[in-house]
Formats: sequence, structure tokens, C-alpha cells
Amino acid sequence: MAAELGDVVGDWITHNEPFVVTVPGHVLGTKAPGIRDWATALKVSHHLLLSHGLALEALRARPGARAGITLNLGPVHPAGPGDEDAARIWDGVLNRWFLDPVLRGSYPQDLWDLYEERVAPIDAVQEGDLAVISRPIDFLGVNYYFPPRVRADPDRPPLGVAAVPGPEPHTTMGWEVAPEGLHELLVRLRADYGDIPIAITENGAAFEDAAPANGTLPDPERRAYLEGHIDAVVRAIGDGVDVQRYYVWSLLDNFEWEHGYARRFGIVHVDYATQERTLKASGAWYRDLIARTRDERSEP
Repeated sequence: MAAELGDVVGDWITHNEPFVVTVPGHVLGTKAPGIRDWATALKVSHHLLLSHGLALEALRARPGARAGITLNLGPVHPAGPGDEDAARIWDGVLNRWFLDPVLRGSYPQDLWDLYEERVAPIDAVQEGDLAVISRPIDFLGVNYYFPPRVRADPDRPPLGVAAVPGPEPHTTMGWEVAPEGLHELLVRLRADYGDIPIAITENGAAFEDAAPANGTLPDPERRAYLEGHIDAVVRAIGDGVDVQRYYVWSLLDNFEWEHGYARRFGIVHVDYATQERTLKASGAWYRDLIARTRDERSEP
């Protein structure tokens, strides 16, 4: 692909959200391929990361290609007193199990030990694999939507962790609207992993949109969501985080996996019957923000 498209594509992402393939896909069974087996999921996670490292090598055969990986991340918060250990475990599952091999060349020891104790021996990792996985990336893609909140639950084997809903407001996905979580995440990435260039590769929200009328569609909740999260990125940059790009999810309403067409993330409304597109108010606001920012930067 790099050989065929390298003259028009400069930046490449090897994998998008390996956690989603691993846990929703192979533990919860809510996403493809719909498997529910922790031992299989651990093998899958490792081979996803190994294939990332091998893909980096292939992409860099193309002169000038920049490559990274995108991880869906979030600061994990304990639901209440006594849930701190549950939050540490889920932080390992969601964040550190993928960040540490890519950026440190090792899996987090606390989670490795827990998996071997409660799931199965981790026998997929071979000598030399972590050196491949930890080949330097040009940027880290970050997908952020909400900060998970968890509680201890001994009736939820093997990890003893259960998710709980965060405070209102929520999106139609049931996700807490928490821009401060993005700032917290970005500052934590710099503190724990250094000055890695970061691209916010997905950030957005699904809400119940009305039908377009007179060529427009008001969506104040989505605009407020984007405004708050972009402000969080700006504050993180002010704190020294090297955020180089920001992408809204998504430009168009689209197919959202097991939710089908019932969840609308787009800043452009799509009439699925006619394919007519209508710019939502959030899209107009975002367009104007980009134009205004460019004008400000071009001023002497």
C-alpha cells in the first residue's frame, strides 16, 4: 500500500484500537469476531502489536513515510473508596497493556502476573518480539471519548472489575461527557512516556439529532462536546504535550458496528435513504473555528 499510495499519503496508522479487537472482539463478544475467551484475547493482543511492528518496517521501506499506531485510551477512575485497585487493573487492560510494549518495550508486570495467575500462561510472546513491537513510532494516535469508571466486583471473573456509568451528561452511547479526561490523559502520556508526538485521531459524540430543516440542523450538545474537548487539547499543549493533529469523529454519520446506523457521530447529517448531506451546526462552528485559527496564525 505504501508503494502504491505513498505519493499521496504521508502518514500511516498500522492498527486502529487494538484494545477493541482484543476485549470487545475476543472477551465480551460484542464486536467481530464475537469470541468470548480471555486466553485467546491475550494471544490476539500480542500478535496485533507484533504485526504493528512488522508493518512499521514495511512502511518505512517507502522514503519519507511517517507511521504510528492508534490506541483508544482514557483515564480510569475508581467508582468510590476501595475501588482503587480495580481502577489500576483496568488501566492496565485498557491503557498500559498497549502503551508499554510500544513505547517501553515491555508488558506491565503487574498485569502480566495477574493474567498468568487468573487466565493462562502467556506463551505467545517469543524472544525478539518486544524489540519489534517497540520500534520507534513517528506519532501516537489517540482516540478519546470518555473516562471509564470501575468498581471492584469479585463476581466478575477473572479480573474482578465491573464498569459503572459516570455522571451525567451522557451521549447516546451512554458515555460520560468529560473533556477534562482528555486533558488528564494527554498530560499523563507525556509524564509517563515522554515527548512523543500525538495525533488525536478520533474524538466526538453521538446525540439524538433532529431532522434537517431549511438546510441546517441544530446540534448544540455536539458543539459543546467538541468545544470542551478542543479546549482540553489546547490546555494540554500549553502544559507541554506535543499534540500535532486533531480529528473529529466523524465527518459524516456512518455505520457504527453493532449499532448500525442508529448512532450519529457526524458533523454532517446523512439521509440514508437519499444520501443527501446537510452540514450540522456543529460542523459550521468547526469550519469557522478552523478558518479563524488559520487567519490568526497568518497575521504578522
